[in-house]
Amino acid sequence: MTASPSAPPALPVPADGAVESTRWLATGSLLALIVLCLAWELVLAPLRPGGSWLALKALPLCIPLAGILKNRMYTYRWVSLVIWLYFTEGVVRGWSDKPPSQWLAWAEVALCLVLFTACTLHVRLRQRNAKAAAAASGAS
Repeated sequence: MTASPSAPPALPVPADGAVESTRWLATGSLLALIVLCLAWELVLAPLRPGGSWLALKALPLCIPLAGILKNRMYTYRWVSLVIWLYFTEGVVRGWSDKPPSQWLAWAEVALCLVLFTACTLHVRLRQRNAKAAAAASGAS
């Protein structure tokens, strides 16, 4: 019997070190942003003594956490858009509040920029790797 020539099954693209680092950077900055929002409004510089309801702003950040941890591409895409709401809040409060709230606002801005950069780089790198894998499987 002769074996029929067939193409080997396409192997998944190995995880690129840059992709993994952007994944962990996005996860870490999202978690840090959640902690910052809670600590800011409950302990560090609440609007009212004893904390304020503004701490609920951390809840929408918990929604994409599961998708980021499961490495879902769609989550990275929409988080990179939604994060600009938190960036805007940080800039407004950074200019209008007094310390220590002002410092926390600028920390929020910095975390938003890190999260946005990590998400966009993650999406670009994964798309580039997928195109390379498709080209490699098409060539063989």
